[in-house]
Parts: sequence; structure tokens; C-alpha cells
Amino acid sequence: MAEILIVDDEAAIADLVEVYLKNEGYGVHKFHNAADALDCVEHTEPDLAILDVMLPDMDGFALCQKIRENHLFPILMLTARVEDMDKIMGLTLGADDYITKPFNPLELMARVKTQLRRYTRYNTASAPQEEATEYDVRGLQISKATHKCSLFGQELPLTPLEFSILWHLCEHRGKVVSSEELFEAVWGEKYMDSNNTVMSHIARLREKMHEPSRKPKFIKTVWGVGYTIE
Repeated sequence: MAEILIVDDEAAIADLVEVYLKNEGYGVHKFHNAADALDCVEHTEPDLAILDVMLPDMDGFALCQKIRENHLFPILMLTARVEDMDKIMGLTLGADDYITKPFNPLELMARVKTQLRRYTRYNTASAPQEEATEYDVRGLQISKATHKCSLFGQELPLTPLEFSILWHLCEHRGKVVSSEELFEAVWGEKYMDSNNTVMSHIARLREKMHEPSRKPKFIKTVWGVGYTIE
């Protein structure tokens, strides 16, 4: 069963999440500070991390960014701050999802399962395939069979969500894909008008591709409509 990392300095919340995770059969690594969590990540690769934003030694966004330097497993942020910029910052730094406190533990479990399904689907070897399906867009190469992407020969360290977004855009090359279509295709959930998740992940993708936000060469914004790769 999957191993889950919990990092929250509020013992009551960490204990509650641990109980629900263990009831679902997950293994749990629970810590109350970033230093111990980073040590755990380096010695025991978890399948998913749940990070609180407010930690005593390092904020959750910084911890998320540190983890993303070497690891691609899903990260879910817990935050008591409801400002959109906090949510956007977390996603831009590499988080896959967020949930605000106070939260319904059952909703948290549902999100954990969704992220694990997505991560397993894109990272577990399946039955042999007849041939690799891939796209090559002016030096941007992406392969669904190997789940690898490179730009001008240099591999891009994409998270499963980032890979899915880029794959969907390449799959619909030349077409403008709306934020709603992209969100529902990749996340598999109903899109809400106030949702900034797609924008955040596009920004992160452009950053990894060293794309200028004003004049990107690959992922272009069609204002008021969506995104396209021409």
C-alpha cells in the first residue's frame, strides 16, 4: 500500500489525518517540522506528501520547492490562509493540489486517492505496448509510453499533472484549449470559474521550459479563450 508523508506542526490535525489514512490502509510517516520531513524523503521515498503551509522551521511552500528538486511524487498543501495568491504560489512551486483548513477528512481522503491514482497511472509500467506514442514540436519531444519529455535534448522534470497538461496540448496541437476543457481532461473534475489551478500549472511548465511569460514560443495564451501549442 502507498506510503504517505504528513507534515503539520498541529499535532491534533496530524493525528487526525494519520487515523484516516491508516483506516484506508496507507502507511504513514508523520512529522511536525520540515527538517525531519526532508530527512524522511531522502531515506524513504513516499508516494504522496501532505504539507502544512505554516511550519516552525520552514514554510510549506519552501518545503514543497525543496522536495521538487529531486522528487516527483504528488504533493497536497494544507493551508489556513484562503487568499488565492497563497494557493497559486503553492501550485506554481510544484504542489499538485491544496485544501483549506478546516477541512472535511473524507474530502482529504478523496483527494489523496485521486492523486495516487493519477500518479500510479502515469508512472507504473503496464502491459507491453506495440509502439511508443509521441509528439515532436520544434524540439519539444514528449512520449506517453515512457512518460518522458525533453526540450532540445534536455529532459524536463515534469510532475504527472504537468506531463498530462503538456500532452493534452500537444494532442490538440493547433487548437485553442480552454482552461475548462484542460482542467476537466487532466483533473477529471468539474471546472469552476474562480479556479486558478490551470494558470498556475501553465506558469510552472513555462518556468521549467525557460519560456518568457510575455512571448512564449511553445505554450501560448489566447486571452479570454485558453492555451495552444501551434
